[in-house]
Amino acid sequence: MLVAGASLSLLAPIAAQASDIVNLEEMNSYSRSEKKSSRLDSKTFINEVSEDIVNLKSRVDGLEVKQNEFEAGGFSDTTVMSGKAIFDIGGVENSSGDLAEAVGFQYTYQLNLNTSFTGDDDLYVRLKSGNATDTFSNKDFGTYLSSSNGNDDVLKVDKIWYSFPLGDNNTVWVGPRIENYYMHGASPSIYKPITKQFKLGGNGAAYGASTNSGVGWAFNADNGFSLSSNVVSKQNGGSNGFLTDESATNWSTQVAYTTDSYHVSLISALKYNGWTDSYFTTPLGKARPDGNSTNYGLRAYWRPDESGSAVPELSAGYDFSKVGGQDADTDAFFVGLTWKDSFQADDKVGIAVGKPQTSDDDTVEPFAWEAYYSFKLNDSVTMTPAIFGGTDRTGTDGDDVTGAVLQTTFKF
Repeated sequence: MLVAGASLSLLAPIAAQASDIVNLEEMNSYSRSEKKSSRLDSKTFINEVSEDIVNLKSRVDGLEVKQNEFEAGGFSDTTVMSGKAIFDIGGVENSSGDLAEAVGFQYTYQLNLNTSFTGDDDLYVRLKSGNATDTFSNKDFGTYLSSSNGNDDVLKVDKIWYSFPLGDNNTVWVGPRIENYYMHGASPSIYKPITKQFKLGGNGAAYGASTNSGVGWAFNADNGFSLSSNVVSKQNGGSNGFLTDESATNWSTQVAYTTDSYHVSLISALKYNGWTDSYFTTPLGKARPDGNSTNYGLRAYWRPDESGSAVPELSAGYDFSKVGGQDADTDAFFVGLTWKDSFQADDKVGIAVGKPQTSDDDTVEPFAWEAYYSFKLNDSVTMTPAIFGGTDRTGTDGDDVTGAVLQTTFKF
């Protein structure tokens, strides 16, 4: 009878909610008890700890609510961030003594934010900081590194613009901080330079740009043909008006044809009101006596079907300028070679040579060069030892320069 009574007494606890905890010790005590007349209900064998579990569950629910509130106030689901940090250590030797020959150690830190509101548009913001030394930020001698940034350790908005499609093949850009070449229909070069003078197949009169207010449009056909036109006006940080005679202006138009294997393009850059370019030029080459110039740039590149062979990728460029206020015209040329996967996967050997933009008034013809080997330590870290230099680099006889740098790039 005691066993039967104990068995029947189990029915009430089993009918209780699954979240309740049954106290087995009390059940055993009851089965041994002679108080068979006691009334059982669903609360008889509930352990006091169940109340603690209920309280804990309430706290978890509260944390989930707070987490949802935090996520609702975070980045948009359509915002993507990437970035990189670059360390440069090295030095230069200059025959004229105009450059410090001490070893320099500098960094650049960059964050890229891309936000889409429709799935096809893009609000781009680039934040950047750095502490570039004079050694690696001199334009006249060509020692300005592509990685150099001189924001004096302050993180600033370096670029900001909004782009959106217009139909199936057109793109429009509007930005208070943008450069012309970001709005071209095609990239004019596949050579990745160490010194900024070799950017874009020669960063001189035709493709030279400056970060400021601009608008642009590009048409990209399905067959590789592209046509683009854009304008940038230097009015940031001052009272001069956008596209007025008081603001230096660069109006660039590019026509290009690009395939997987090769590219050819022609650009016309009309520059007014004192616009000058400084990276791939001599001081006389960038002079604009009346402030205006008409500049043309021819670019081409070709890549082999497979990497890892003795045949390199080839990039080339030639610039020609008609300068207002002087009889002397200016020109420049560039050749860049790149070997990929030569010794290991994803490595790169690069060599570039060229003549910076010079005037007929220069007494000598300058020459610039660089060479580097880039290899990956892992998917995120790349090391690049490089050497660079030039002869008569400023257009003056004897202004020779030689430099070396070890660059480490961390991408995230």
